[in-house]
Amino acid sequence: MEYQIRIVQKKDIDQLVKLCAEHAAFEDSHYSEYGKKEMLQNLLFSNDLELKCLVVTVGENLVGYATFIRQFSTWDAKYYLYMDCLFLKEGFRRYGIGKKLLNEIKLYAIEQGYGQIQWQTPTSNKKAIEFYKREGAYSKDKVRFFFNI
Repeated sequence: MEYQIRIVQKKDIDQLVKLCAEHAAFEDSHYSEYGKKEMLQNLLFSNDLELKCLVVTVGENLVGYATFIRQFSTWDAKYYLYMDCLFLKEGFRRYGIGKKLLNEIKLYAIEQGYGQIQWQTPTSNKKAIEFYKREGAYSKDKVRFFFNI
């Protein structure tokens, strides 16, 4: 399968919003596309460029994405890379694309001097957990809490 991994471009935003919706559905989570196009454009293409996004393309179609951002650990007294999302459409899994995407994020973290990458996945996503463990990641059991403000 021929695919490309590259930095997101402005022309990708509509497809990225749709991929986010598919990702949320995959995780049985609520998602509203309302305002997401504008918000993502502002975050991904602003001058500070805090949020990073890699996309996987097959031809002109986005079939996957990963987003990541710098975070700070008080306990370690240093920054790390937080991977917010890594998602591939169903028909594009098990071709090594996820591994390649994860490796691109690792390379970025190394280049930036981050000593760690952190992320989370729902406990129900057994295939993702198996994938991450095969790639050498380890997990810590925690409960994530939210305040909607």
